[in-house]
Amino acid sequence: MMESIIIQLPWPSRSLSPNARAHWRRVAEIKKLAKRDAFYATRSIRREAIEADRLVAKVTFSPPDRRARDLDNMIASMKAAFDGIASAVGVDDSKWHLHIAPVADPVKGGKVLVELEWANG
Repeated sequence: MMESIIIQLPWPSRSLSPNARAHWRRVAEIKKLAKRDAFYATRSIRREAIEADRLVAKVTFSPPDRRARDLDNMIASMKAAFDGIASAVGVDDSKWHLHIAPVADPVKGGKVLVELEWANG
């Protein structure tokens, strides 16, 4: 039987983009916050670790506006958040099978939905 959870995260800071030219100390601070926020967002949905060797992670980006964005930069901007989710569920993100949904319509402020699916049992 498959189980799943959906985690809603805020749009990542532009400082997390690989193309950003922010000071390293500021970037480290923002990464720490993104990881922490993703950890607690995940734990608010699921308190216990996931007992699985592998997860499917479906990621849907809803940008804050209609500006063109590179998909690879959006994914890279989520690295700290993915680490936070991985820590919360107890499955390292190297064991995730990542699926990227088509970019959704813009929403005010932007958001990222991460749906985790795994086989139970």
